[in-house]
Amino acid sequence: EPTMSLQTSTGQRRAITIPAIVGAALLLTLTIPLWFPVSALADLVRGRRRCPTTRLLAFGVCWAWLETAGVMAAGGLWIIGQSRNRRVHYGLQRWWSKNLLAALGATCGITVEVENAEALANGGTLLFVRHASLADSLVSAYVVTNVAGLQPRFVLKRELLMDPCLDVVGQRIPNHFLDRGANDSAPELAAISDLVTDLGPRDVGIIFPEGTRANPAKRRGALDRIRERDPIRADALSALGHLLPPRPSGARAMAMGAPIADVVLAWHVGFEGLDSFAGILKALNRRFPPIRFVVRRVPGHEVPRDGGFDAWLDEQWLGMDADVSAALQARNERTK
Repeated sequence: EPTMSLQTSTGQRRAITIPAIVGAALLLTLTIPLWFPVSALADLVRGRRRCPTTRLLAFGVCWAWLETAGVMAAGGLWIIGQSRNRRVHYGLQRWWSKNLLAALGATCGITVEVENAEALANGGTLLFVRHASLADSLVSAYVVTNVAGLQPRFVLKRELLMDPCLDVVGQRIPNHFLDRGANDSAPELAAISDLVTDLGPRDVGIIFPEGTRANPAKRRGALDRIRERDPIRADALSALGHLLPPRPSGARAMAMGAPIADVVLAWHVGFEGLDSFAGILKALNRRFPPIRFVVRRVPGHEVPRDGGFDAWLDEQWLGMDADVSAALQARNERTK
């Protein structure tokens, strides 16, 4: 079972993270009379008229209580012998993502509009998603569970096991928490492939092929590393202006694990710059237009499962980058 570190067991991790989230919920709630006026005053002194620090702290209260409620519900399911019941845990995931996104809207003004949602109407598919912010996993979970009514199987980084709900509920339903620092990638790739071998009509395997949140420095670094191995590929991907070059191995393993599945590609705009705490505060200090989440389905027979997969994925990513560029330009023109 995935662990926080080689020396820390699942039980030891949860003995720290679960009391910590309950304590955070209580502390943030009890200290509202203190942090609310202090953070608001600090924001106003810095010229932040929309009080982003205060709003982010308000979201923190909601997040901490939703995490606490989710862990308590998972504990209750364990007590009554339902810890292996996938259906109820998917219901809990659906409730958690819906209410967490609602909390983002109420406190930070972040809402999501899904375009071409019918591309997710039928499951048994793979979903490759752009990665731009800390909220990508949440939004993807919301779209898949609440908009499409499907059951996601995520590939997520192991560090996210520090989130108690993801740790407890996320390990009771099919997901894989990836060890990005593994010396031998073969077991990780095999696990990704195995994750989707038995996809049912309501299931969807989800991976973020970029592997990390995009920003200009990461894009330059990724292209430099690619150039050392494959200058031709680096030249082709140098046209990317918003997305990172995809890391094909994980997506390829998923495609091989479900060799006839359709692939749905997803890009979004609105999360740019939200890859750091400072970026989040800057973004929340302005009116937040709805996040556009756009999906497009590619029939399985059009997706090469042989040596052509990597080139195909690069081509799709370049196309998505062009779509993101056009969408951002249109958004900027509307807000002038």
